[in-house]
Amino acid sequence: MELLYLLYLIPTLYSCFLIWKMLEERRDRECYILNYQCYKPPNDRMLDTEFCGKLIKRCENLGPNEYRFLLKAIVSSGIGEQTYAPRNIFEGREGAPTLRDGIEEMEEFFSDAIGKLLAKSKVSPSEIDVLVVNISMLAAVPSLSSRIINRYKLRHDVKVYNLTGMGCSASLISMDIVKNIFKTQRNKLALLITSESLSPNWYTGNDRSMILANCLFRIGGCAVLLTNKRSLKDRAMLRLKCLVRTHHGAREEAYGCCIQREDDQGKLGFHLGKNLPKAATRAFVDNLRVMAPKILPVRELLRFLFVSLIKKVNKNNTPKSASTGATKSPLNFRTGVDHFCLHTGGKAVIDGIGLSLDLSEYDLEPARMTLHRFGNTSASSLWYVLSYMEAKKRLKKGDTVFMISFGAGFKCNSCLWEVMKDLGDPNVWDDCIDDYPPESLDNPFMRTYGWINEVEDPYTYENIPDFLK
Repeated sequence: MELLYLLYLIPTLYSCFLIWKMLEERRDRECYILNYQCYKPPNDRMLDTEFCGKLIKRCENLGPNEYRFLLKAIVSSGIGEQTYAPRNIFEGREGAPTLRDGIEEMEEFFSDAIGKLLAKSKVSPSEIDVLVVNISMLAAVPSLSSRIINRYKLRHDVKVYNLTGMGCSASLISMDIVKNIFKTQRNKLALLITSESLSPNWYTGNDRSMILANCLFRIGGCAVLLTNKRSLKDRAMLRLKCLVRTHHGAREEAYGCCIQREDDQGKLGFHLGKNLPKAATRAFVDNLRVMAPKILPVRELLRFLFVSLIKKVNKNNTPKSASTGATKSPLNFRTGVDHFCLHTGGKAVIDGIGLSLDLSEYDLEPARMTLHRFGNTSASSLWYVLSYMEAKKRLKKGDTVFMISFGAGFKCNSCLWEVMKDLGDPNVWDDCIDDYPPESLDNPFMRTYGWINEVEDPYTYENIPDFLK
């Protein structure tokens, strides 16, 4: 009898051990954000209306038609007068940038953001196990990641990943790399660096599809400290619940809608095609198709299936000429998401996502205010939006935050975070958060330069103000 008892007991204990081990390993695979620090350039780098006028005037390739286009683009962009530009633009050298300009721009960001992050996190550079750097449009030798290692004297065995060419969605790609490392390696600290270098990439030609980039992109960056150490769980701000990446690079239309190239005059710039909204929509829909089952409650998914079945039956009984397409998602993402952290690609991007997900102005406010204050800082823009939510004390323990980003390729990446404690650090919004949202987001460019619309003949320079001559 005792032998029979042992035969039952040993397999039971072994099964319990395997279950315990599996749960322990799963807990070690978590991905937490300990802290993050956005970059705020010096105030003498602000692009106010007066300086923008001088900057546009310096470009000899623009005529009245291009000025009208620029005026319309800037006024409708949603960008204010407190965004930042690289140093070489204020020195009048945007037409002849050097490699040193791009490197110095990045080193200023590294010095400010990484230094502040390590200091407030009370983490020594020697404790960093993984370094992931994404700067899409600047490649240097030695790499930018090597410059960080040299500056902060990281360990010789630090695991390094240096990404280029990933566009505005690179931040979540880097996050995916860290997440996958954490799945196989325990007790690690990772430093994620995300930014963009504008110094060598300011467009000085007259191709409208490439002028748009000058209107939208501004300098910025963010340093993020992540871990899978259980001992640091109580210090964590956010926990990654899931992440989905969508890439439509195999589609020629999507691949070419957002691309760095030279114009007809050989001037390098960033082309934003007319088919960009269509490519973004397709990528967004495919991304949500995978993400929705991961973040929405079962009752919402069942409601969606029921509604879809009803629509399908009605569609079969409705003539094709009477059917209409809907732009709004049939899923209610608010049932599984508390806050929406949207990429500040532009006013049209924010409006489009808001329409698709049926979001309120409260949901869109962080993205709109970030675009107005800092512009589109490429891959780092998500963290400025998150910082706005934190500065407004919106993020409470247990809340969920849905991040959505778009990028060249064409890519749409998204992830869901769980807030681990009440958050309220103003970060880079410390000196202006009380001023947001402002009563009006009107751009002063129309008041200052609206007279360009009065120029009747764009091909003659008679009676045109000196500004255009």
